Amino acid sequence: MSLTRLNLTSGRAAVIADIRLTSTYGDMLEGYPFSRLNDMKLSALLHQATRAFPDHPVHVVPPRRDLPDLPAGAFGPVETLPPVAVIALLTSEPVDPAHSDVSFYSALTVVWLQDEPAIPSGDTAAPSLLALPWTDLAQDYER
Repeated sequence: MSLTRLNLTSGRAAVIADIRLTSTYGDMLEGYPFSRLNDMKLSALLHQATRAFPDHPVHVVPPRRDLPDLPAGAFGPVETLPPVAVIALLTSEPVDPAHSDVSFYSALTVVWLQDEPAIPSGDTAAPSLLALPWTDLAQDYER
């Protein structure tokens, strides 16, 4: 049973089978977010997603990077990412039209960042998430 359904802009429906939400900067005790730190955080999220769902391809939706009007520190300008990091396993109908819907499904692990700790559904998800090029990224699996 799925948690929720996403209506991708391609017309395909994908369901969230598993989702994990964490704080983007929850482990940051000192300092400030900057570009290189954010790159390391995104790399760590990719690694976590690969470990969580090792049999599925992983895609990272490029996050919004904000440059607040704050003074630069020793590591350069302040750069912030959205506060909630999400790793989710999405499933859908098979990508290959030769595969039966009864015997096959397609799956993709997706990493994205968002502003609120909420599970997206329907058409309310971020446009960058709904615009996933599913047929290019997902793989088919036999049930």
